[in-house]
Amino acid sequence: MSMRTATARLGTVLVVLAAGVFGTASSRAGSGPGDAQPAAAAAPAAAAEDAACDTATSLPPAKKAGAKIEAIRKHGSLVVGIDQNSYNWGYRNAVTGEIQGFDIDLAKAIATAIFGEPKLTLKAVPTARRIEAVKNGEVDMIVRTMTITCERMKEVAFSSPYFKVSQSLVVPKSVKAATVAEGLKGKRVCAAAKSSSETELASGKHATAEVKIVENQLDCLVLMQLGKIDATLADTVLAYAQVAQDDMVQVQGEPIVPAFMGIAMNKADTDLIAWVNQVLVDYRTSGQWLKAYDKWLRSSMEGHERWLP
Repeated sequence: MSMRTATARLGTVLVVLAAGVFGTASSRAGSGPGDAQPAAAAAPAAAAEDAACDTATSLPPAKKAGAKIEAIRKHGSLVVGIDQNSYNWGYRNAVTGEIQGFDIDLAKAIATAIFGEPKLTLKAVPTARRIEAVKNGEVDMIVRTMTITCERMKEVAFSSPYFKVSQSLVVPKSVKAATVAEGLKGKRVCAAAKSSSETELASGKHATAEVKIVENQLDCLVLMQLGKIDATLADTVLAYAQVAQDDMVQVQGEPIVPAFMGIAMNKADTDLIAWVNQVLVDYRTSGQWLKAYDKWLRSSMEGHERWLP
């Protein structure tokens, strides 16, 4: 079994370290239709409310400096919440100690658009704290494989989408599952806390035997390697990242719950939101998006067309 893990020195990057795998894991047994969960009870009302929600829409793109852009320039760097455990997206190079990946390149492009150079402070933020970090001002934005959902849009603003995403099943290579539902039924399943995958598992749609919630999706891969879980539900991009790290696991079944990834920001920072949206337009039209895709993702995710919003 081969696995590439991100370790090494901190350098100039500010980091919020994640807790250990087993110290933060929680389980709930019997998450099938016969075992109701609180999230499932609220589903009908949430569905009606979300019908008017458009996760593909954000403020019109515009590079016009307002209060937030000026505050960022005065501070001297753009503070971005990122992941340091998602291979090819945001992870620490074991040799150089540098945090790198597709999301990191995008964060650098945004900082360069503000300063003329990538003046950037990276802060590792656990999945469960992404919204909190934006709302309390710890970071200017989150660039961290974050799915845009109607529930999250109530608390933070999102940029225009920069990547298509869905939910995928990761299982050992010895397992065959024609569908995600088949791969989850009666199994011990892992997901990251406050992730879209946890929300999906809490919906009551999947007859799992047990759901184990951990702080970071990479912890699920470790648990699978130890034989403590049977399957992982994760954003498709993170599912493929796990496969790229460990050649003994695979993605099985067609993805479910199509969605978009976006950059999360404070709702009050309208000038920053519009600025980021213009950066995203420029990032795509200039070929930088495709260049970053080719560098980080093509080898594990193949053609880019299905992922480009």
